[in-house]
Amino acid sequence: MDISGYESAVLAFVRRYDMLGWVVQVFFVVLAVLITNFVLARVLRRLRARVERSANKWDDIVFDAATRPLRLLVWVIGLGMAGEIIRQDTGAALFAAVGPLRTIGVIVALVWFLVRLVVGLEEAVIEHRQRLGQDVDRTTVKALGRLLRASVLITGVLVTLQSLGFSISGVLAFGGIGGLAIGFAAKDILANFFGGLMIYLDRPFAVGDWIRSPDRDIEGTVEDIGWRLTRIRGFDKRPIYVPNSLFASMAVVNPSRMSHRRINETIGVRYDDIAAMGPIVRDVESMLRADPEIDVTQTLMVNFNAFGSSSLDFFIYCFTRTTDWAHYHAVKEAVLLRVAQIIAAHGAEIAFPTRTVHLAGTDADARAAELAR
Repeated sequence: MDISGYESAVLAFVRRYDMLGWVVQVFFVVLAVLITNFVLARVLRRLRARVERSANKWDDIVFDAATRPLRLLVWVIGLGMAGEIIRQDTGAALFAAVGPLRTIGVIVALVWFLVRLVVGLEEAVIEHRQRLGQDVDRTTVKALGRLLRASVLITGVLVTLQSLGFSISGVLAFGGIGGLAIGFAAKDILANFFGGLMIYLDRPFAVGDWIRSPDRDIEGTVEDIGWRLTRIRGFDKRPIYVPNSLFASMAVVNPSRMSHRRINETIGVRYDDIAAMGPIVRDVESMLRADPEIDVTQTLMVNFNAFGSSSLDFFIYCFTRTTDWAHYHAVKEAVLLRVAQIIAAHGAEIAFPTRTVHLAGTDADARAAELAR
């Protein structure tokens, strides 16, 4: 028997087994990842049913935020192990990046979970306060949510750079110099950013408010407050995009936050009805003070005001309890109709523009004719 030939065959089998060894290991690792994901999906499905049955909604938020990042984490760890096996058995330089990529994958999964958690908490806070019937400042809630998400993302980037061997202090120093250069190059963008930040801090208006600017032709309902632009829907239903930096230099009126709406009307009666002016004014004031829709704790005045060109004018100055636009007009309509009834009850009439023409007498006409001769 040829001993050398036998030894050659054995060595060839061993080499072949060693070559196939890492393939089998990688196969089992990938198979284990698939089985783990399958089992994890079934476990999460059962947990979801229990979480949804609970009265506490906060656990729903944490569960929904963790579901997808958790499954991603399983794949990252499993594929990282498979790549490490290939690197150790083959020594391929390409798989030297498996370790850093696995670290990045874990950080991405964690950041993804935190971002989803912040989004869920933001929506839950708004829904919870609405359910309790409490006022919700959507602008502040969204601003805090954006700041938290930005903080999570920035922290994730810095941790990733640190894990890859970069010096955080050097990155921050470079960021300071680069930020100075970018600030000069993009001052308008930064002005809009800080303008949006001031809106969030000062809160002169919020999403859903009706605002207008006396300085500029801007009026409508605020639909969105971004970091660069604020979108306002005009009453003609056209969107108005206003850079946030403009709000630092223009006056903004927010009628949505008014406490009352004002009725300020001037009404005239005929000169022939001057004797009825006093009783009319007193009855109108009594009518307003008895109206439950009028807030008598605010300024309320009804006074004869002026001898007009064709009428005796008195004015009504008062405030309604409602601030709703449609309800206000209904209240104002009822007030004006009752004022008309009071004027008619005193035998007077509401004046309208008139002009009286005095014709010269016949004697004057004769003398004018003689002079003309």
